Amino acid sequence: MADMATLRPVVVASANGIRGVEKAYQMITQEGADPLDSVIAGVNIEELDPEDIGVGLGGLPNEDGIVQLDASCMHGPTRRAGAVAALEGIATPSLVAKAVMDYTDHVLLAGEGAKKFALRMGFKEQNLLTDKSRQMWLRWRARQNPSGNWLDPDADARLAFTSGTINMNAVNAKGDIGSVTSTSGLAWKIPGRVGDSPILGAGQYCDNDIGAAGAVGRGEANIKACGAFLAVELMGQGLEPQEALMRVMQRVLKMTEQRLFDASGRPAFDLNLFAVNKAGQTAGYCLYEGAKYAVCDGNGPRVLECTHLYKKSERPTSAMVTSHR
Repeated sequence: MADMATLRPVVVASANGIRGVEKAYQMITQEGADPLDSVIAGVNIEELDPEDIGVGLGGLPNEDGIVQLDASCMHGPTRRAGAVAALEGIATPSLVAKAVMDYTDHVLLAGEGAKKFALRMGFKEQNLLTDKSRQMWLRWRARQNPSGNWLDPDADARLAFTSGTINMNAVNAKGDIGSVTSTSGLAWKIPGRVGDSPILGAGQYCDNDIGAAGAVGRGEANIKACGAFLAVELMGQGLEPQEALMRVMQRVLKMTEQRLFDASGRPAFDLNLFAVNKAGQTAGYCLYEGAKYAVCDGNGPRVLECTHLYKKSERPTSAMVTSHR
């Protein structure tokens, strides 16, 4: 195990969190901010950026053209957590998830109840569908297969186009940990669909004695493996982050139904995993070569290559491969 004092504080995130990891790191090191507050502030950058079509404002909508957001967070020192699912009209679901954690005895609020709670807590409602995301939805609707998200038992799986997600995890100098994941979910999803982002132990998980982990990619695959929890549990058994994430990916594939593999046995979807342990060691792991992750520590913010299971040339072409949740 590496010397803890030389590796932390550190922030790790999905690649779209490159601005966020720098923000979170600055808050931790210059302001003495709490690690969860810091990563949520980092995630807010993407949630409020209308150009990020997979998170918050401007996120791609469901099949009815309505943006529904999911998020969850965990605070290592207090062992508390909060989450929201299928939240409409509020651009920063990560902050609503934290409000659930801070002000209620619940962990997860969903749908109309989540929105009612957010408005009661003072969050402002707004139209999350930007002109850009609306035009993309209109183009999809004009050429969609009407049953795109509905399974035909006599046909191959139809994998819909998806969009992004952001996961971010931090360890401060004392070893306290926070984690958060936020998403607009699968583009063109069936209304009410919830992926892994708001599910504790799937989209993210944090244990202050061990570390934190999170994911972006096919949420349905990650949920069944309890991917973030399993990564943290394996790190708790002594595995370094990269080895733990490799084991998680193996578990994901074991739990994946046959219809989601191509003829050569390779998955027709993507999943990217990220982890940091209490010592400050980080890792990113992906199914297919080319995925990246963001890190910020004493050497500044940077984007690193994820360790991959398959080469880019091995990616299936017979079905649309999804890149994010």
